[in-house]
Amino acid sequence: MGSTTAAGEKSEEARVEEEVGRVVEQAKELQDAAASLISKSSNDEQSLRQRALSLDVSISKLRSSIDSFVFHKRLDPKLADKLEDELNRARCILVDGDASSFLPGKAQGRFLRMFIGPINVRASREDVQLKVKEEYNRFRDRTAFLFLLFPSTLLVLRSWFWNGCMPAFPVQLYQAWLLFLYTGLALRENILRVNGSDIRPWWIYHHYCAMAMALVSLTWEINGQPNCAEKQRGVELFFQWAMMQGVAMLLQNRYQRQRLYTRIALGKAKRMDVVGGETAGVVGQLLLLYPILFILQGSEAYLGLLLLQTAFVGVVSEWQVIFCGILLVLMAVGNFVNTVQTLMAKLRFKAKRRKS
Repeated sequence: MGSTTAAGEKSEEARVEEEVGRVVEQAKELQDAAASLISKSSNDEQSLRQRALSLDVSISKLRSSIDSFVFHKRLDPKLADKLEDELNRARCILVDGDASSFLPGKAQGRFLRMFIGPINVRASREDVQLKVKEEYNRFRDRTAFLFLLFPSTLLVLRSWFWNGCMPAFPVQLYQAWLLFLYTGLALRENILRVNGSDIRPWWIYHHYCAMAMALVSLTWEINGQPNCAEKQRGVELFFQWAMMQGVAMLLQNRYQRQRLYTRIALGKAKRMDVVGGETAGVVGQLLLLYPILFILQGSEAYLGLLLLQTAFVGVVSEWQVIFCGILLVLMAVGNFVNTVQTLMAKLRFKAKRRKS
């Protein structure tokens, strides 16, 4: 009986040992197959990268040749426009399709590396890139409502419950939210640029300036009585400007995004492009949005000059007031210049289309 039990145990040991050996062999075979597949995929990927880069260079050279022929009157302008449209479609196919992951990506800036380190944030799949864009759009939608709701609520409470003098905590809470907002926008826009979006660099720099202003304003003492209304005049104007900014963001998100989708469908914009602070679409949007943007920029510059005035006449002579005033004026000037450049480019494009 004992010998039978011992024989059974040895049989079980042999079976387990055989199973372990088989699993080890399967793991080795799987590793070899995976290594072979990765090596083959790497070689294929390198070949596709070279083809994509060569095609991108060819498109750029053809554009330069067409411009040169038109300049020397060796090519009919109508034919040149047609060829330019065809090249734009080819470019959109290249940068919007799966081949876009094989094009050289834009270098990650210092801002992005400072927050997340040397991590590659370029998505290799188109659906992942589009998810990044959609998340950015949802973030803008959420913050646009808050941009309008937060300051309007504080102004209502100031008039009805706080007797014209806002306490420090809700104001600093709003400034902390602004710091979170502009940091989030700057991070998302840097990631979008790495993934192929043509966001103008100024609008990212604008958010850097807004981040700095929000950070400095957190150290700004919100004085109470006496002369509370006079000392908080700049805060009140800033809240009014923020409400206008919220209205502009809502209009941009609603109208311009529809126009952007149309341009993407026509092959005139890339799928990773997003609505920027300076963009506009059809004539109706031009007449509606640009006046609002110019009024907003003028209010921003006026607020900056008002802060500087209050600092120099001694009403609120803190360094934070001077710093925020200078930043507001610089941002207003930069926004105005970029908006005018975009408007002139759109008018030139419309004139060219009418001629052709």
